[in-house]
Amino acid sequence: MCSGRVDLEFILRAFSNGQDGVFIGGCKLDECNYVTHGNYDALANTYLTKKILEHIGLNPERLRIKFMTGADGNLLAEYTDDFTNEIKELGPIGESEGMDENELKFKLEAVRKLVPYIKLVERQRLRVPFKSEEAYNKFFESSEVNRLFNELIVDKLAISQIMALLRERPLSAGEISEILGLNPSEVSRHLDVSARQGLVRFDKSQDLIVAA
Repeated sequence: MCSGRVDLEFILRAFSNGQDGVFIGGCKLDECNYVTHGNYDALANTYLTKKILEHIGLNPERLRIKFMTGADGNLLAEYTDDFTNEIKELGPIGESEGMDENELKFKLEAVRKLVPYIKLVERQRLRVPFKSEEAYNKFFESSEVNRLFNELIVDKLAISQIMALLRERPLSAGEISEILGLNPSEVSRHLDVSARQGLVRFDKSQDLIVAA
């Protein structure tokens, strides 16, 4: 299977199911067996997923991609052994990052709900103009991409987490702020956006926010 077929959803599902690390192996860049050069898509997906993992509090080194030919069996063994050893040093997912199982699943599920949106954003706003490893490295480490990531994905993720909490029970803005570790002004901004979209309503009698 082409490494470009490794969907963001597959990676997040693996972590949700308790896998401590995900390793992606692809054919060498510029030596793809398909005209689509899907290994560059896999590289972009890895960069984006690492940013997401870091944002939700997981070590981005739990995800790794390496490129090799079909004849590089020894290299594959070396790469996977090295990755396995690093994951063992990192320890169990969530636990090593100071999260309990429920918090880990909550954060990963909030991201998974946004996968179609994230893929759309990647296609429309986060495409690298030139296919080279250097261009991809430079692009995804740029301040402009960090700005777009915060503007297009981080805010959506916060709203996704807020909605997940409110589907369980009504909460005050202060409770949402405390649970998610967001400052009150951020929570107010996200709630205003959600209210305008008809996602939430304010119960003034009890000073609570309710999922619409």
